Amino acid sequence: MKASPHGLLMKKLFLVRHAKSPKEGAAFSDRDRPLAERGRRDLEKMGRRLAKRSIKPDLILSSPALRTLATAEGIARCLDYSLKDIKTDDRLYACQADELLDIIRTQDDKLKSVLLVGHNPQLADLARRLSGKVGPLPTCSVVEFKFDAEFWSSVGEFKPAKVKLDRPKKA
Repeated sequence: MKASPHGLLMKKLFLVRHAKSPKEGAAFSDRDRPLAERGRRDLEKMGRRLAKRSIKPDLILSSPALRTLATAEGIARCLDYSLKDIKTDDRLYACQADELLDIIRTQDDKLKSVLLVGHNPQLADLARRLSGKVGPLPTCSVVEFKFDAEFWSSVGEFKPAKVKLDRPKKA
């Protein structure tokens, strides 16, 4: 594992919990739940915040569930990221934190910044595993991790250089 104390070899990971969707019920299967009105409002707010910070992910990776993909697409529009370049991965729909970390660790090392849109509780579990500083992740929360690392395979082997949590309803 090569790391740089000066951040010259930096990997940025954004974990995004999907925006608010209607409660589970007979109207939709879990995978087909759309965004709720509040989810669309929160998504716009969070997308604008990311754009204001000039976030430019090299890859947006999403669960294929409708609410998650809609969240990824909304963020992509705010960041001028091509919707056709969003990559979906079925493993992100129903997996554990260890599996999420495995997916992250297998990303191409040429990528400097990956934005992953997924589900709780696995996203919150992974965020806490990467940094004990991360608390609950309400819908549409974004956690940014910066790692002094050359390889994605080393993510999680040491503490991140920086952690930033943003929620639609800031305290």
